Amino acid sequence: MPSRRFADGEVVRGRWPGSSLYYEVEILSHDSSSQLYTVKYKDGTELELKESDIKPLTSFKQRKGGSTSSSPSRRRGSRSRSRSRSPGRPPKGSRRSASASHQAYVKEARKEVLEVKLTPLRLKPFGNSVIRYNGEPEHVERNDAPHRNVQEKFHLSQESGYTSTHYGLRPRTEETKLKELDSKEEKLVMKGLTSLRTFDATSSPTKNLEFGGVPGVFLIMLGLPVFLFLLLLMGKQQDPSLLSFPPQLSELYGLWETRVFGAYLLWFFIQALFYLLPIGKATELNANGSGRRIDYRFEGFYAFILTSAIVGTSLFWGVELSYVYSHFLQFALAATIFSVVLSVYLYVRSLKAPRSELSPASSGNAVYDFFIGHELNPRIGTFDLKYFCELRPGLIGWVVINLVMLLAEMKVQERTAPSLAMILVNSFQLLYVVDALWNEEALLTTMDIIHDGFGFMLAFGDLVWVPFIYSFQAFYLVKHPNEVSWPMASLIIVLKVCGYVIFRCANSQKNAFRKNPSDPKLAHLKTIHTSTGKSLLVSGWWGFVRHPNYLGDLLMALAWSLPCGFNHILPYFYVIYFTMLLVHREARDENHCKKKYGLAWEKYCQRVPYRIFPYIY
Repeated sequence: MPSRRFADGEVVRGRWPGSSLYYEVEILSHDSSSQLYTVKYKDGTELELKESDIKPLTSFKQRKGGSTSSSPSRRRGSRSRSRSRSPGRPPKGSRRSASASHQAYVKEARKEVLEVKLTPLRLKPFGNSVIRYNGEPEHVERNDAPHRNVQEKFHLSQESGYTSTHYGLRPRTEETKLKELDSKEEKLVMKGLTSLRTFDATSSPTKNLEFGGVPGVFLIMLGLPVFLFLLLLMGKQQDPSLLSFPPQLSELYGLWETRVFGAYLLWFFIQALFYLLPIGKATELNANGSGRRIDYRFEGFYAFILTSAIVGTSLFWGVELSYVYSHFLQFALAATIFSVVLSVYLYVRSLKAPRSELSPASSGNAVYDFFIGHELNPRIGTFDLKYFCELRPGLIGWVVINLVMLLAEMKVQERTAPSLAMILVNSFQLLYVVDALWNEEALLTTMDIIHDGFGFMLAFGDLVWVPFIYSFQAFYLVKHPNEVSWPMASLIIVLKVCGYVIFRCANSQKNAFRKNPSDPKLAHLKTIHTSTGKSLLVSGWWGFVRHPNYLGDLLMALAWSLPCGFNHILPYFYVIYFTMLLVHREARDENHCKKKYGLAWEKYCQRVPYRIFPYIY
C-alpha cells in the first residue's frame, strides 16, 4: 500500500514541465505503480507529474499587487519561441533581479505572520470540484504541519473563479542559495503560526464549548457526585425500584471515616509506586504539537499482576476484604474528595504552564477549564498524572471491588460458593480490564490523551465513576441475588464474546493501520486518501460502521447487566448511561473529523452511512 502525499480533488501547485514555475492544478488521480499524479491545469490541460513537482499552496509566498498568473495555454501562445515552454515567463523588459525579488519575499513573509487568520482554508470550486476544507480538528495529529490550520490572504481572480497568485521567475544559478533562504523563512513563518494557533486554542472568545458550556459543566460537577451516592443508596435497598426514589439518606457525619480515607490514599500511592517501576515497553509521543517528546512506559499489566499478588496474600493472611463492602459509601466519598483536591491542584499548576502545553479543549474560562482540564499532559518530573489515572487506580480498583462483592455475596447470603450471575459479571469485567491493560498502548490515540486536558472530568471519571459505577452490577447482586440458568448463561456468554470480538478486532485493525499503513497484512483494505497525508479505512471492520469499537463496547455492557435479571431497571443503568456517553463521544469525534478531513470525510460518510448501530444509527 504505497504512500501518497496529496488527495484526489486537492488544489495544489504543479511545476510546468521544462520550467521552474508552479501553477495551480487539481489532483485528478494517482497511479500507485508509477507513482505519478494526473493533474489538471485551469486551461484544461492534463499532465502526469512526479510528487516532487507538486507542492501545497501554503508553501508559496504571494506578491503584493494582486496580479494573477496567466493560464498555461495563453502563455504558450504568446511565447511560442521561448527557450522553454514555461507558462509564466514574463517579457524581457519586466524582469527584476532575483535578489531584489527575494528580499521582497522575505519582508512579505514576515508580515504575513501577523496577517494569518486561524480559520479553515476555503477554496472556491476548481472546475467541477466542490468546496474543500483543509482545516484540522482540535485533536490534531502531531505529525501534521501547523499551516494546515490557517487561511492565507490570497487575491481572488474574478475571471477564473478561484484563488490565484503570481510569482516571479528565479534564475537557476541562484536556486541553491534561495532554497536555504526559503528554509529560514519557512521556519520563521511556522514559528509564528504555531504561536498563533496556540493562542487561538486557548484564548478565542468565540470558541464553541462542549457539554453545554459553563452552565452545563457546573451542573455536571455538582450533579455527578450526588447521583453517584443516590445510586449506591438505592442499590442497598431491598426494593431498589424507581417508585422508592429517593432512597433514605444516611446521616452525613457517618459518611466520613479518617481510616477509610487513609486506606484509599494507601491504595493510590501503591499504584503510583508500581507506575514508577522501570519495567515494560517504553515509547515517545509528541506533546500537543509543540515538538517536545514525552515518554510513556507500558507496565499496566505488570501493575495488575503485582496487585493481584498483594490481594491474594491478604486473603491468605485472613484480611477481611468485605470491610470495603460495609464501608462502600465511605470509600466513594474518600475517592470523591481526593479527585476534587487533585482537580484543584491540576488547575492551579496549569496557570503557570506554557501555552504550548495547554489542552486544545481549554477555553480560557476558569470554570470550564477546571472541568475539561487546562493542561494537556501535567507531569511531576517523569510522572504523567493523566496517563497514570486513566488505567491504574480506578481500573484495577474496579476488579478488586468486584472481588470484594463476590466475597460479600457469599457472606451476606451465606453461600459456600458465589452465584453463577456473580461469576459471569466478575469474569466479563475482568476480561475487559485485562484487555485494556494488555493493549495499553492504544490509549495514546484516544481523545482523552490527545485532546482533553486533565481536570475534574477525567479525574472524577477515572478515580470515582469507573470503580464505583462500573462495579454496580456486582454491588447490586450482593443483596439482590438472581439465579441464572445455564441455557440463559450460554446466550449471555455468546453475546459477550461477539461484543468482545468486534471491539478487539476493530481496535487492533485501527492500531495496526496507524502504525504501518503499508503492512502487507492490510493490503486487502480499501482506503480514502485525505489532504492531511493520512488515509481513512472504508473496508474491514471500519467499513461496517464508523465506530465498530463502540458497537462492541455496548454489546459487552449489555452482557454485564443481563445476569442481574429483569426485576429492576437499576442494573441496566450502566447500559443506558454508556449508550448516551458513546453517542455523545461519537458526535464530538464526527465534528472533529469533518474539520480535519473535509471532502474525504464526506466521501467516507457516503461509503459508511451508519455511525454505531447498522441500519439504525
